[in-house]
Amino acid sequence: MLFMSPSPRNAPSALRYRLAPDPAAKAAMEATFRAYDRMMEILDEVARTHNVGSNVVLLHAHAYEPIRKETALPSRLVTLGLRDRTEYRAAQGRRLPLDDKLAKIKGPATISISTVQGRFSVPFDYVGYADGWGQSVPAHLIRTDDGFEVHYGVTPNSLPEEENAMDTIAAAPENFLSRVGRLIAGIAYDAIEQAEGKNKLGVVGQAIREIERAEGEARDALASARAEEYRLNARRTEIEREMTDLTAKIEGVIADGRDDLARAGIARQMDLEAQFEVLSRAIDENNEKIEQCVTSLRAVLSALQDAEQRRADLAKSEAAASHQAATSPRKQGGTSAAAKALRAGRAVARATGVPAAIPYSSDIDELSTLHRDKEIAARLARLKSRS
Repeated sequence: MLFMSPSPRNAPSALRYRLAPDPAAKAAMEATFRAYDRMMEILDEVARTHNVGSNVVLLHAHAYEPIRKETALPSRLVTLGLRDRTEYRAAQGRRLPLDDKLAKIKGPATISISTVQGRFSVPFDYVGYADGWGQSVPAHLIRTDDGFEVHYGVTPNSLPEEENAMDTIAAAPENFLSRVGRLIAGIAYDAIEQAEGKNKLGVVGQAIREIERAEGEARDALASARAEEYRLNARRTEIEREMTDLTAKIEGVIADGRDDLARAGIARQMDLEAQFEVLSRAIDENNEKIEQCVTSLRAVLSALQDAEQRRADLAKSEAAASHQAATSPRKQGGTSAAAKALRAGRAVARATGVPAAIPYSSDIDELSTLHRDKEIAARLARLKSRS
C-alpha cells in the first residue's frame, strides 16, 4: 500500500488509520456522530439561555448532565466537546475529538473506540499522513465520504505511538479484575479435583482466604475512590460558583469603564478554566475507577459464595466416602468383593481425577420427585396457555 509523503519536518501532521468496522461498529459510530451533533445543539441553547458564551466552566455546569442524559455520549467526549464548538463547525461536523480514554491501539491492526453503544474493536489500515491540527487533542475520528478514519497527531519520523502503547500494555502488572478471574478459576471443580494430595478441603479453604483478602482490598479501593469523588466534585462546585460570581463582576467593571479590573478578572477566569479542565479529566478517570471497583467487588462476592458452597459440597462428599469405607463388609483372613470394588474405585478416581460416586441418599430421590412435579406443572401451564 502506498504512503503519502509526510508534512515538512516540525509541521503539525497526522497519521491516518482507515477503519474497517463491521456493521455493528459502523452503526455505533454513526450514532455517536448524531449524538455529538445533538450535543452541539444543546450547547448553543444553553449558551443563549444562560448568556455564558464559550465559558467552558459555566457550559459544563448547565449542560453536562442534560447532554449525558439525552445523548448517552461517553463522559470524556462530552468534556472534550465543551471546547470543540468552533472547531467542530469549521470541520462541518465531520470529525470528533478523541483522547487516550476514547481510542486505544490494541495491536498492529486493531483500535478500540468508545461510542454511545459501548466500546468496539475495529480493524484498520495505514494510509499515510494528513495535515495536523496542533495536537489540541491526541486524535480525531473522521467521517469520510466512504467510511471512517482515525487521525493521530504525530511528529514525522518519530516512532509510531502505537508501539509505545503496546509496550505499556505488555509491561502492565496484573490488574485487579485479572486477579479476580484467576481466583475464580482456582475454585473450579476441575482445579480442586486435580489438587495434589488428599487435603482438598485445605486447598479450597486457602482459596477462600485469598478471596476474602481480595474482597477487603476491593472494598478499600471502592471507599477510596468514593472519597476522591466527593473531593473532586466539591472542588468543581467551588470553581463553578467562583466562575459565576466572577462573570457578573467582570460585566460590572466593564460597564464602569474599568478595563484594568476586567483584564484581571479575565485572567482569573482563564486560570479557573485551566484548573477545571484538569479537574474534569480527573473526575472522568475516577468514575472509571469506581466502575471497575464495583465490578470487581461483585465478582469477588460471587466467587466467595461459590467457594463456600463448593467447600460444603466437598465436605459432604468426603464424609460420605469415609462412612462408606468404614461400613464396608470385610472377611476374616481376606477381603470381600465389595471392599475390593471400593479400593478399585478409589484407584480409578486417583488416576483419572474423577471422584468416586456418592452413596445413594433419600434426599436425592426427594429432589428428583420435586423436579419432576415442577416440570409436569410447567408443561400443563404451557398447554393451557396454548388452548
